[in-house]
Amino acid sequence: MRMNDHMKTQLVSAIHLQEVELQEKPAEDQQGTRVCSDADPTFTVEDAVETIGFGRFHILLFLIMGSSNIVEAMEIMLLAIVSPEIRCEWRLDDWQVALVSTMVFLGFMVCGVLSGYVADRYGRWKVVFGGFVWSAYFSLLTSFAPSYGWFIFLRSMVGCGVAGVSQGFVLKTEFIPAKYRAYLLPLASIFWMMGSMLIIILGMTVVPTLGWRWMIRISVAPSIILIFLFKFIPESARYNVSAGNVQAAVKTLQWIAKMNRVSLPPGRLVEAAENEVVGGFWFVASFVYYGSVLSSSELLEKNLLCVTDADGDHQVKHRQEGGLCYCIPFGISDYQTLLISCLGEVALIPLNICLLNVVGRRKTLTVLQLLSAILFMMVNICTTMFGFTVLLFLLRSLVSMNFNVIYIYTAEVYPTVARSLGMGFCTSFSRIGGMIAPFMAQVLMSQSVILALSPFAVTCVICAALNFLLPFETKGRALLQNS
Repeated sequence: MRMNDHMKTQLVSAIHLQEVELQEKPAEDQQGTRVCSDADPTFTVEDAVETIGFGRFHILLFLIMGSSNIVEAMEIMLLAIVSPEIRCEWRLDDWQVALVSTMVFLGFMVCGVLSGYVADRYGRWKVVFGGFVWSAYFSLLTSFAPSYGWFIFLRSMVGCGVAGVSQGFVLKTEFIPAKYRAYLLPLASIFWMMGSMLIIILGMTVVPTLGWRWMIRISVAPSIILIFLFKFIPESARYNVSAGNVQAAVKTLQWIAKMNRVSLPPGRLVEAAENEVVGGFWFVASFVYYGSVLSSSELLEKNLLCVTDADGDHQVKHRQEGGLCYCIPFGISDYQTLLISCLGEVALIPLNICLLNVVGRRKTLTVLQLLSAILFMMVNICTTMFGFTVLLFLLRSLVSMNFNVIYIYTAEVYPTVARSLGMGFCTSFSRIGGMIAPFMAQVLMSQSVILALSPFAVTCVICAALNFLLPFETKGRALLQNS
């Protein structure tokens, strides 16, 4: 009996000792492995991005991803510069010249949704990098086009590549803290202006001596440079988390934090839980922007302006009694007017930033679209060449600002799991406006200037009224993660 009592006493003591050990180590299992509890600290990608703040990484991101706007701007502005040259070389009618721009935007529209889907499924980085390679390759081939048919086909392939490059805006946005988005994203217009001015300068210096084919070949150089620089840009951490690759997201965030000389929030990275989706208005932004670009070049090429101090060359008209005059090349003064108008892309950036931060995205859109409508109608006023340049400068400023706000609002309103697809769908839909704009600006313009410009003004007014239907304001909001 004493032995049994002694064994019972030892058994009770052992059980008590085990309970004490479990109380001292509540978060360890039988193998000694750490088990996560609800009390463990966690953080989301949004928390990490806000904690990291703005630093050296974002300067690198701004310079490299901003430079992608140079490529996109050069490819789009090239259409306005090369139009007089291909019209002369292949004796093209107005609708054939307009079809070139339309085919580019058709390629953009078809590949816009596709690139957005691929970016959400396989990553932003791959799509943007592929867009650089694709657009550079087909742009180079364009310079060897033996006929008009080959030219429009190859330019449509370029548009497809530019659709992939445009996903760089999503990649860039997902790394920028909320309070800096309204400052950094509008400043990217500087790179768009640089691309536009670069292709105009190439047109001014290369086309008269070497021809438009060499201008296109030289314009491919920025794309080739960016292909090598793009290795310094990581894949989106938000995408990696939404795709379940949390370890890769942590590695990216640690590298960014180290580069910015800060630390990540304590704890483990988790996926945020949010549930909102909404669309944006893009058709009018594309319609009026490319309408302003193509209208300005068309007015200058065909000498359709009502200018009170016109020189002798202004009397050479596209339509004459004996038929069409196919060869009216840009003069130096025409290139200078286009250069000055390109400065309008960045002239009102401080005003754009102020409006975004003070009145928000939706009200800013309304103000810009109403002012754009007024400026489109003012282009019809008979004035001096200087007066037209000022009007064109202000118009380019307003339509460029409008595009900036549309991009920012759309990137902020879609969740990470559908952001690239949403952006791709919206940009594709906007290219319908880009496809229609050439026929307004390059075909209808020859019949009546006011008739060609009125649709741009009317659509601006209608969209300004419809902006109030947008579901919510995104100023200061964190980027959504899930749908």
